[in-house]
Amino acid sequence: MTDAPGAGVLRVLVVEDEPVAAEAHTAYVGRVGGFEVVATVGTSQAALKTLQDKQIDVVLLDMNLPDRHGLDVVRAMRAAGHRADVIAVTSARDLEIVRAAVSLGIVQYLLKPFVFATLRDRLLAYRSYRDQLTGGTQVGTQAEVDEVFAGARVAGEARLPKGMGEELLARVSRVLREADGGRSATELGEALGVSRVTARRYAEYLCESRVAVRRSRYAGAGRPEVEYLWAR
Repeated sequence: MTDAPGAGVLRVLVVEDEPVAAEAHTAYVGRVGGFEVVATVGTSQAALKTLQDKQIDVVLLDMNLPDRHGLDVVRAMRAAGHRADVIAVTSARDLEIVRAAVSLGIVQYLLKPFVFATLRDRLLAYRSYRDQLTGGTQVGTQAEVDEVFAGARVAGEARLPKGMGEELLARVSRVLREADGGRSATELGEALGVSRVTARRYAEYLCESRVAVRRSRYAGAGRPEVEYLWAR
């Protein structure tokens, strides 16, 4: 387990309606020292109830919940007096949503799919930010103010496996997310203009990240073909 900077354990509420992603995010948080998952829920109603009943430091919040958009959950949190910080976890790449998240004070915006190292770096940066906020009652210089505001930012991104790129990963994700049913590696390659081998590598990576799943497609006699589906 990663050593935690600073003292004390930060209590995390995971809000994610997709069971596979919820399990993965909960497990990821549990691997980072200094953080503890207090509860994992799948609706905004359950999230607000948990915030009412338990002491929560940070909410790992999916933006696309079945009963309310994540931004509305944050508004409801603040209206009810809940001061827990929020890390948005979402597939949404709409710039207006990002701007709204910033205006509501969401401390970080994490795009799916992501690997454990990406979330770990976000959590550790957040921990550093919290440590700075609780280190005293006043700031003495502009440099100290700037340091606090920069505290929740991450200096570098977790790297994809060698030979893989963010742009193509986003394109593969979009095809699977928007597909009506599963897509084989061959079909993905044709849709993206890449080889079957390349498409398969990216699809397998998404499965390892638990945002996509694989299943067998049976079409008559012979060996079944593997197809990939978005997990949401």
